[in-house]
Amino acid sequence: MTVAAIIAAGGRGERLGAATPKALVLLGGEPLVVHACRALRSAGVAEIIVAAPPDSVDAVASLLPDARVVAGGATRTASVRRALAELSAAVDVVLVHDAARALAPAALVRRVADAVEAGADAVVPVIAVADTVKQVDEAGAVVATVDREMLRAVQTPQGFRRSVLVAAHEAGGDGAEATDDAGLVERFGAAVVTVPGSADALKVTTRADLLVAEALLRDRLDSHGEVTA
Repeated sequence: MTVAAIIAAGGRGERLGAATPKALVLLGGEPLVVHACRALRSAGVAEIIVAAPPDSVDAVASLLPDARVVAGGATRTASVRRALAELSAAVDVVLVHDAARALAPAALVRRVADAVEAGADAVVPVIAVADTVKQVDEAGAVVATVDREMLRAVQTPQGFRRSVLVAAHEAGGDGAEATDDAGLVERFGAAVVTVPGSADALKVTTRADLLVAEALLRDRLDSHGEVTA
């Protein structure tokens, strides 16, 4: 099967306090989106399409000569839909990844892709929820303590059989929105299965997240002597 990846890179990075789009924020001297692409390539992904902010397409494209960069939409879902339309006909498996999860290891990418190739319609990497979780009402009062044994935090890349992901986007229509593509697939009625995630696949959203990512990257450098996925 031919595996392609879509990188959602349209975040503006306000919570990072960045002057550039989040995908162009530097991590170890390189933009987040460059790290994300490196991991995908290391895992054998044949085709990468990046959905970037419309005013940053040229800047992102200049960093990624082996990827195709398209202008994203007003929302994450719209951006992924635009990138889906650009996939080559040979693609069977689509991974959807967040540029903000720049250090997702190649082994995680491969684990997700392998599960789709083995027959799953949709696959998400997950990690256990460590914190106690409370359900609250509109006023902020606690309603219940949720059993965290049944909860998982979802990461990217998420993997899909191409036909399933396209059908889920089409069924949702132009106004469909979800915080991740697995959400659209769930609404469409297809089964979503899980594989183990990775602590390295944290999402860089705040300055504190960036500091953690810097530490993880330094650990990789200390262990391997170079930036690796």
